[in-house]
Amino acid sequence: MSSAKPTLGYPSRTAAVAAFRAQGMEINAIAERIGISPSTVSALECSVRRYPPKSQRGDSTCRTVHLPVGLLQRLAPHARRRGLTRETLAWMIVDAVAESDLVDAVLDDAEELAS
Repeated sequence: MSSAKPTLGYPSRTAAVAAFRAQGMEINAIAERIGISPSTVSALECSVRRYPPKSQRGDSTCRTVHLPVGLLQRLAPHARRRGLTRETLAWMIVDAVAESDLVDAVLDDAEELAS
């Protein structure tokens, strides 16, 4: 693992990303400000969730999920409008569906499940 890289007055790029996201900055704006790619911002943001400060540790962890390239391409315009990476948008969609208990409504497969 590489050592922390002080960034814009923060002790690391991860700390900078966390602070900027807490201020409501979009991923693309953070990437431009720090001088890294939006996908690196997303990865650093995930590492904050995976390895939060001890005072904030809960049960949140990240797992890798592979999505088909075609799916990511269909999400691209929606992600661009929001200043997000395609992967972050996909994560947000899945999180919103699960959090709102909308899986059955989104899949609309009640008849198949009943048989």
